[in-house]
Amino acid sequence: MWLTLLYSCTGGAALLYALYRWVIPAAVQYHGGLALVWHDVIVERMLDTLTQSTRPQRLLGAVQKNATRGDPRSVVQAIDQFCRQKEWAMNVGDEKGCILDSVVSEVNPATVLELGTYCGYSTVRIASLLPPHAKLITLEFNPDFAAIARQVIAWAGVEDKVHLVEGASGDWIPKMTEQFGVKTFDLVFLDHWKDRYLPDTMLMEECGLLRKGSILLADNVICPGTPDYLEYVRSSLRYESQYFKSHLEYTKVEDGLEKSVFLG
Repeated sequence: MWLTLLYSCTGGAALLYALYRWVIPAAVQYHGGLALVWHDVIVERMLDTLTQSTRPQRLLGAVQKNATRGDPRSVVQAIDQFCRQKEWAMNVGDEKGCILDSVVSEVNPATVLELGTYCGYSTVRIASLLPPHAKLITLEFNPDFAAIARQVIAWAGVEDKVHLVEGASGDWIPKMTEQFGVKTFDLVFLDHWKDRYLPDTMLMEECGLLRKGSILLADNVICPGTPDYLEYVRSSLRYESQYFKSHLEYTKVEDGLEKSVFLG
């Protein structure tokens, strides 16, 4: 009887582990809504409870364990490995990250604004490609995320190019010139709350922070999606837009980046 019970418990545990580790992740790979609910709600809350830590803290631990201090590329690789093999996280990811890299290299910006730092993954990617004396200002609303991001950025050795600011984008955008001496941005990377893409873009226009030729690069325009923002930049005579088809970070769900050139 006890042996049968032991076998039943062992078999049940093995089944649950298989469902958690392989079956369910494979099943949600092609469905954006399910993928986000599974990875960003169910799994995250479960692991937070079991480990008594947060996902950003676990991501930082992976960086400190596997990345070489002072090497931005190894930090990026450590995070990608963590997200593909251990635990999904809402970075721009490796696939869309290559598109981000190509845009940064093409623009070669002296001034960059990033809206939404999270744990600093895209911050490190951008900063590592900037020319000397370039300035990257990154805004993060969540102070816990910002605390982790500062450590990730420092581990990558790019903190001299990065100014991380905590607070709401709507509060800080009007203060950019006064607080940081920035007249206009060459490149803006939007990767924060999706319902803020359009109002923050219009606020940057109003504040004169975009010049003719400034580039807006927006993530997650398909999944979770930013329909109002896409309609605006694609229909406005003030922008010339191009969509780069890709996938939601670390999944097979369609997503992409929208690159919009401000025409003045």
